[in-house]
Amino acid sequence: MDLLSLRCFQVVARHEHISRAAAELHVAQPSVSRTIARLEAELGVPLFDRRGRRIRLNQHGAAFLRRVDRALGELEDGRRELADAAGGEGGTVTVATETLLTLAGLLAGFRAAHPGVDVRLHQASADAMAERLRTREVDFCLVSRPLTGPALTSVELLREDVLLAVPTGHRLAGQEGVDLAALDGEPFITPSPGHWQRTLADRLFARAGVRPAIVCEGNEPGAILDLVGAGLGVALLPAMARDTGGRGTVAWARLAAPDCHRVLRLARHEDAYLTAAARRFGEFAVEHFAAVPGRHLALGSAAVSRPAVF
Repeated sequence: MDLLSLRCFQVVARHEHISRAAAELHVAQPSVSRTIARLEAELGVPLFDRRGRRIRLNQHGAAFLRRVDRALGELEDGRRELADAAGGEGGTVTVATETLLTLAGLLAGFRAAHPGVDVRLHQASADAMAERLRTREVDFCLVSRPLTGPALTSVELLREDVLLAVPTGHRLAGQEGVDLAALDGEPFITPSPGHWQRTLADRLFARAGVRPAIVCEGNEPGAILDLVGAGLGVALLPAMARDTGGRGTVAWARLAAPDCHRVLRLARHEDAYLTAAARRFGEFAVEHFAAVPGRHLALGSAAVSRPAVF
């Protein structure tokens, strides 16, 4: 077996879909199918269960994938380590985030401080981030909920209140301590399940026995502020969104819920090799968010200690 076959298997295993894997690998679908068939013949066991055009990783495939991930991860770490040894102030850091809004201020400062570092971004759901860290596709993930998995570690960057964004002129605009019961039946805009805002909203509303009327759910959290400003409904948004736009069309209120906040973390795989560029980014991110005013909970929480982990 060769590295191309192993990489092909890894991508097919992640997607459990031949055509999607072929698109990511930029090869023809029949070529992917032949590669997987040759690999299975060489190993002597099927790696996938097939039902018509659908494939599912079986127990043999899952066991083999763990080894492949480890082997390819070690090779990728070796490549990065040798590139690091060549020296220079450049290099590349790859970051995944749920919404690019979170990175805007951080990137402006980092690029000014380290103009030679190439930053590559991916937008991904929290569920996909652990996989990207495990396969070394990214160095870091900025995530608003804990990532679970072997060897995943994180440092807390900030805690901030989550506010209720409402259209200007709304009956709740500017209010403090809004009872959740006031949102019963209210038109509500939210990301789809899996996003941290949706998880938070579902928890708060279930606890209060409230059922807002979801009028929009999708996978573009960055568009929610504009939709609120357009009068479509109300939404839960982090405090930093208040400073990004919609000032003339969006007003804000605070819910009477002490746990209505988010914790932003910078996550990485502790066994992955961090290049000098990646370490600089991690250190800069911790310093950047530590210096942002008003980024601790306004509801009485103490300042968060930020250990150096890079």
